[in-house]
Amino acid sequence: MTIALETPAIMTSAPRPTLTPRAPSASEGPTTAAITVRDFHFAYGKREVLKNLNFVIPRRAVTAIIGPSGCGKSTFLRSINRLNDLIPGTHHRGDILVDGLSVFDRVTDLVVLRQRVGMVFQRPNPFPKSIFENVAYGPSLNALVPKGDLPDLVEKCLRQAALWDEVKDRLESPGTGLSGGQQQRLCIARALGNNPEVLLMDEPCSALDPIATQRIEELIRTLKRDYTIVIVTHNMQQAARVSDFTAFFDQGELIEYSETERIFTAPGSPRTEAYITGRFG
Repeated sequence: MTIALETPAIMTSAPRPTLTPRAPSASEGPTTAAITVRDFHFAYGKREVLKNLNFVIPRRAVTAIIGPSGCGKSTFLRSINRLNDLIPGTHHRGDILVDGLSVFDRVTDLVVLRQRVGMVFQRPNPFPKSIFENVAYGPSLNALVPKGDLPDLVEKCLRQAALWDEVKDRLESPGTGLSGGQQQRLCIARALGNNPEVLLMDEPCSALDPIATQRIEELIRTLKRDYTIVIVTHNMQQAARVSDFTAFFDQGELIEYSETERIFTAPGSPRTEAYITGRFG
């Protein structure tokens, strides 16, 4: 099934505008799209798990990917920054563009791509290093800022991740010593340290308690002012709370994609309605 919300356009380096919560239209021009998906298929060996995906993810908004287990949500997310390349025997057809540039182009530098497209995983995975070193690792390794500027950058990222006030007096303590929710916010701060344009979040709250989940959701709503966020979630209430747009996947296909409010109150597909009302999934 093909769902095209606008004609994909080549992106420019112009400043990113603030996007209001509504479906993008072609009349808004090329700066609307952060990620453009064109006729995208993906397979593990002979098993095709994504089929003919066509849609546009708008910048500076939260897009939720929902659907039953095994429908290809996480596979799609990992295709955007090519983490699936680490799995032998995978292959794809079609394309994914970030700001109009193909992530699959042979000249694409994967290190640069993964700086621009950060990833936060289902379970917190801080490095076995200090809190400071966790955030400073990427910028230091990639020489993004002078060494003398690292403390300011670490503070900025921890503040963005709503963690600074909780850890500012123990920056040399191990990141693994934090609570689960704090570790996840540290992983978000670590991703922000590379100055990304896009943040991918693969069920970032599934291993957290309700209070930590609330903190992460509040953080997501704040971060969308500066970043494009794509979140995979099995929690439909969470998708309704944090996202501006929702894409419903089923059996590897994009069944429906629209404003979140419309998806949850007036879905256009019977399959979407059946899923969100709990009749399957």
